[in-house]
Amino acid sequence: MAATAERTPGGAPEEKPEGTPCWVDVLLPDLEAGKRFYGELFGWTFAEDGGIQGPYATALSDGLRVAGLAPKRDGRMPTAWGVYLATADAVALAARIREVGGQVITEPVRVGAAGVTALAADPGGAVFGVWEAGEHAGFEKEGLPGSYCWTEVYTRARDKDAVDAFYADLFGYRTRDIDDPSADFRVWSPAGPGEPTDADAIGGRSVIGGAFPAEMPAHFLVYFAVADCDETVAAALRLGGRVTEEPFDTPYGRIALLADDQGAAFAVLAEPRAA
Repeated sequence: MAATAERTPGGAPEEKPEGTPCWVDVLLPDLEAGKRFYGELFGWTFAEDGGIQGPYATALSDGLRVAGLAPKRDGRMPTAWGVYLATADAVALAARIREVGGQVITEPVRVGAAGVTALAADPGGAVFGVWEAGEHAGFEKEGLPGSYCWTEVYTRARDKDAVDAFYADLFGYRTRDIDDPSADFRVWSPAGPGEPTDADAIGGRSVIGGAFPAEMPAHFLVYFAVADCDETVAAALRLGGRVTEEPFDTPYGRIALLADDQGAAFAVLAEPRAA
């Protein structure tokens, strides 16, 4: 899954290829409760500024930016984790999103000196953010315990072809389908030469199957790396969260699906231990 990356605070940001996940944040009814939950679960500390305007807590792991927590401005907004995909030009990308069949929910807006953001939805209805970096380049640590490591979009089978075409047209992803008759999963790699590989994979597309509630909407699922999946699950339960899928083993590591104590869903992944 996601490659390991870390840099020191103030170091030169690495420019991410177009369409690469570069930031995640969660909208919560109670910001302080969220800080307590994730602070205990992942060992995060929080900065109240981080270059983002308004009430916003930037989560730090080992002093490096890993995620954001924000209070919901409207009770009708979902309590959910969201992912932001990198772009060099948010305005131009918003225009392309419309051209290839997506919807721009929030027009590009400058967030102080931090950057420019917009909110969009793919043809299946899954919502994602875009981020044109300014002073806030996004993750300073990823792929290591306590930080983001992967994302995938879940869409309805009826929307799969349109969704696949949307991301391929929008970002030029190189793709490959997982050879598993029990799963309909497409892996994304950034645009570029050569065949896509595990080493350059940045995310993927899955299909909402019969194991999910009938009312589940299309959505992105955010994964965080942890040292021990089962210990993290136990800690989440102790903190008032719940398990939506018990830990299971995959070729990429041990995974569990969780929800925090306010209902925001996410996944955790512990990479296989070396023999």
